[in-house]
Amino acid sequence: MAEARKGPGGPHRGPGGPRGGFQKPKDMRKTIGNLMSYIGKSKWLLVVVAVCLVLNTACSIGGSYMLKPLIDECIVPGDYARLARTLVLMACIYICAALLSYTYSRIMVHIAQTATHAIRRDLFAKMQGLPLSYFDTHTHGELMSRYTNDIDTLNEILQNGMVSLISGVLTFVGVVAMMLYLSPLLFLVTVFSLGLMLLVVMTVGRRSRRYFMAQQRDLGIVNGYIEEMIEGQKVIKVFNHEAKAKAGFQVCNENYRQSATNAHSFAGAMMPAMGNISHINYAMTCCTGALLSIAFGLDLGSLVVYLQYTRQVSQPISQVSQQVNNILSAIAGAERVFEVMETPPEIDEGRVTLVNVSRAADGSIAEAPGRSDGWAWKKPDGRLVPLTGDVRFKDVVFRYVPEKTILHGISLYAKPGQKIAFVGSTGAGKTTITNLINRFYEIDSGLITYDGIDIKDIRKESLRRSLGIVLQDTHLFTGTIADNIRYGKLDATDDEVRAAAKLANADTFISHLPDGYDTWITDDGGSLSQGERQLLAIARAAVADPPVLILDEATSSIDTRTEKLIERGMDQLMADRTVFVIAHRLSTVRNSRAIIVLEQGEIIERGDHDDLIAQHGKYYQLYTGQAELS
Repeated sequence: MAEARKGPGGPHRGPGGPRGGFQKPKDMRKTIGNLMSYIGKSKWLLVVVAVCLVLNTACSIGGSYMLKPLIDECIVPGDYARLARTLVLMACIYICAALLSYTYSRIMVHIAQTATHAIRRDLFAKMQGLPLSYFDTHTHGELMSRYTNDIDTLNEILQNGMVSLISGVLTFVGVVAMMLYLSPLLFLVTVFSLGLMLLVVMTVGRRSRRYFMAQQRDLGIVNGYIEEMIEGQKVIKVFNHEAKAKAGFQVCNENYRQSATNAHSFAGAMMPAMGNISHINYAMTCCTGALLSIAFGLDLGSLVVYLQYTRQVSQPISQVSQQVNNILSAIAGAERVFEVMETPPEIDEGRVTLVNVSRAADGSIAEAPGRSDGWAWKKPDGRLVPLTGDVRFKDVVFRYVPEKTILHGISLYAKPGQKIAFVGSTGAGKTTITNLINRFYEIDSGLITYDGIDIKDIRKESLRRSLGIVLQDTHLFTGTIADNIRYGKLDATDDEVRAAAKLANADTFISHLPDGYDTWITDDGGSLSQGERQLLAIARAAVADPPVLILDEATSSIDTRTEKLIERGMDQLMADRTVFVIAHRLSTVRNSRAIIVLEQGEIIERGDHDDLIAQHGKYYQLYTGQAELS
């Protein structure tokens, strides 16, 4: 096997992962069972395919056998009328074979496309229900390869590979049976040639397989290096590392060239070797057949048909040997897809739901779907608890991984309408706290309540519907500006979208775009500045009108002047809401009801701005340090 090589930066895997390399599945029976649950929905079509395959093989073998009566009963006696009828019959047989081949090919395309469509649909639906921790441990390229490389390879095998494999086996069995029927003595010569062919297939195939694995590994390194260099073009040019980047690529590319040369050299040797053995077999069969004709009276028609079968018998061997590896690789890809589908979904045992309510003159509330007087939590027994935004942590301990504790017994509270700010060094646990409020992750111990209800008892859909989040890393979807703002509330009217944009101070720059709110954006809003993207994220949160708001570095990419312009709008957005703010700019948290200073997952200080400044502690150091820099 080719020695493992690494290009600069270590082995990379391309965005689609290895394609075409051999990989055996871990549990073939289980994977085939899962696959049959999709293919089996077209069982009657599969029956038609099976019948067409058998008939097509019979026509192909029978068409060759028609040479015997053609020679012995038509050409040798000189019966031209019978010759014409036999030729017409042969033509009909081959036409039937072509029609049958076309029929089962078209049906398999339908079956394959239907099955892979259902697999993609179920895979995407499954991913929507997976916990965030799953995506933390799997790269985007790894997950994308399930949709592209793995399912596309599976589709190709379902369309062509399985049919070719079955057709090859049927043809081989049928031809061997006819050869034994025509001349058992001549078949001894064929057995020797078939053994030689199988030896070549096993030897060359084994070496070729190892080199193809090396080729795919090196191709992954090349793809990964190219991807990394393209993404880092700005850094490369800033530090004048173009020469180094080219040298690194040369190493990766040369490694790939060597492994690809070895792989295709062995793969390319397969067919010539099989062809030459077939020619030798043909010559040996001719000589032996001639002797049998003289010594034992083997008729000329049988000899000609047998020679025709010697041509046909080698094709299924190479055909089957090629398809077996491809099918095993496709099943391995399907196994990776089904592994995702079998991943435990996000746990949600909550029974408390969020409902619209109407308010009576005496202050009482009642469930009123479609009304907008307010929200309430509906418990399983039907009791309604007004949604006020009271969030409390009690002795919360959390770990992303068992060996490292991130939060150590955190206790805090945010009363309705309060603004709570988290400050501290990077990695102190600020964002983790807000992730726990959303139940993106589950706590190891302690308790988090929302309006007095354990958040584990609240359905996640309802919980997250009550929260508005503005993240530091803004993600925009392909679509119009209005569509992206409306993502916070899919049924928002154009007036609500525009009002939210004005509240976030985004209306000004949107109005100057070529098509205003109908301006189409792609590539995660690549045509917009980072500040403009964050303004859209704030507008998205504003249109949702949530009772609790989480701002995670929401203004980190907005310049000081723009920040001052939107401060009034942000104040309006935060009015009468419970707000959690994470910010490095301490000027944005001065008016917070409480400022919580975190360090290594523990609360070391809490209080308002004046109290913390008076304490001359960590917050004082952070604030005065910022003042000196400003």
